[in-house]
Amino acid sequence: MADFDTIIIGAGPGGYVAAIRAAQLGQKVAVVEGRETLGGTCLNVGCIPSKAMLHATHMLHETHENFEKMGLMGAQPTVDWAKMQAYKDDVVSGNTKGIEFLFKKNKVTWLKGWGSIPAPGQVKVGEETHSAKNIVIATGSEATTLPGVEIDEKTVVTSTGALTLANPPKSMVVIGAGVIGLEMGSVYARLGTQVTVVEYLDAITPGMDAEIAKTFQRILTKQGLKFVLGAAVQSVTKTDTGATVSYKLKKNDSEASLDAEIVLVATGRKPYTAGLGLEALGAEMGPRGTIKTDAHWQTNIPGLYAIGDAIAGPMLAHKAEDEGMAVAEVLAGKHGHVNYGVIPGVIYTTPEVANVGKTEEQLKEEGRAYKVGKFPFMGNARAKAVFQAEGFVKLIADKDTDRILGCHIIGPAAGDLIHEVCVAMEFGASAQDLALTCHAHPTWSEAVREAALACGDGAIHA
Repeated sequence: MADFDTIIIGAGPGGYVAAIRAAQLGQKVAVVEGRETLGGTCLNVGCIPSKAMLHATHMLHETHENFEKMGLMGAQPTVDWAKMQAYKDDVVSGNTKGIEFLFKKNKVTWLKGWGSIPAPGQVKVGEETHSAKNIVIATGSEATTLPGVEIDEKTVVTSTGALTLANPPKSMVVIGAGVIGLEMGSVYARLGTQVTVVEYLDAITPGMDAEIAKTFQRILTKQGLKFVLGAAVQSVTKTDTGATVSYKLKKNDSEASLDAEIVLVATGRKPYTAGLGLEALGAEMGPRGTIKTDAHWQTNIPGLYAIGDAIAGPMLAHKAEDEGMAVAEVLAGKHGHVNYGVIPGVIYTTPEVANVGKTEEQLKEEGRAYKVGKFPFMGNARAKAVFQAEGFVKLIADKDTDRILGCHIIGPAAGDLIHEVCVAMEFGASAQDLALTCHAHPTWSEAVREAALACGDGAIHA
């Protein structure tokens, strides 16, 4: 008999969720994880610590910008960097220990160490080899860099190094205007760092609705971030005071450079599959280092599955979690399902940015007839009361059927507001269905309803 029904390699959001769900369905489960703590990149050096830093620096911003307006007087706080780092570490620790508790509660075995797959149905951890009916690869991803740019996590850092700097720098160049770069850039801008974002494309947040991206850049510029767009980074050279980033503007081939104490390389991520032995196994690989899987997340090797950042699709923790639950269902003989058309994306700056479904640009390219309903947060009483009236909700629906095709939000709590639309889309709802649903007043969610009304006869408060 096999040692386990299922062995999962990797204890990030995809791996630990898959493990818990499989255990709930009656399987004997083990998870291989080489870190000292569970939770993967997300909980240890990604989603969770960055949100703690975003929250802390947003509170600092509020004391400087808005407390006096509300009659909250007194000396403005100063930053104790060591305490802020300790707060972030406590948040991480609480979450990772929570997963350890869930493993014990669900009788999931933690095989501590780095895993490889010497043969189908076998996982080697250290000197021990364990057998399983099924193996799930959930090894996540790692930061990418540019050719010739050497990361040392001290002066030239990825998001991991940016979370543990010795002190907030006076200046920072962020290479890449995607989610990670803008979130970390926002953290340090609030701490007084002069942040310049260098992006290869001509707009920030590639793939986002163009109108939202334009508004987002305008707001971030008001907050002090500077942007150099359409710029191809040529090199990053360390100096006595930091580093020099040399770049070439694509529009005219002119060359320029920027000096900064810290350079954050935020040019995306790639699947982390090193050391698994996939090549020797004959596992079929997909584009950009992904593992190729079928509709049930199985590779070309029977009994070997893969989920999360290791396979195709958006590199999002919640996408990995969905796949983790779904693959566990499949392994238990049930039907696992992920609706890839309804996976939201969120940027946790202030204001937040969130999206789900199609953009206008995608629909135009598809030649599909659609209509747009928009509502500004300036017309939302709750948003105005808390000094977060910038931004808007944009709902896109089919012109003929009124079925919701997508939603794009920039404004307060956008990352939470988007889920009402996700549920609506999951059930095939129309814009009118949202418009006719009572929303509590005063809430930010009323802006979503107003955007839905704008898809019909018109919003009430705009």
